[in-house]
Amino acid sequence: MKNTIMIKKNYEFKNFFSKGKFFYGENIHMYIHKNKSSINKLGIAISKKQGKAVERNRLKRLIRENYKNYEEKIGIGNNIIIIVNKNKNSQEIGYYDIQKDFEKILSKAGVLK
Repeated sequence: MKNTIMIKKNYEFKNFFSKGKFFYGENIHMYIHKNKSSINKLGIAISKKQGKAVERNRLKRLIRENYKNYEEKIGIGNNIIIIVNKNKNSQEIGYYDIQKDFEKILSKAGVLK
């Protein structure tokens, strides 16, 4: 994640939720908003209802790994917030499920180079 800064502050999340465009997949949802800088910003939001800390951290690792694979293909200057679908069981979501959703959502959003 060379050209990416993680979003951690609550006010940044709220700002991007209100201004970003919403795209949904089967397992993950994304808010994408253009910024004026030469870097991308990534935020990952997982509800506590999704499972215990071990399961939530596993999902975060899977999402970050998928993002690393698509980072070079994503255009510069985007704020991306990824949310895990609450209706899905976190233990059933795998790496390739997230990868399929990433490909579908990013192509639909027109963010890929």
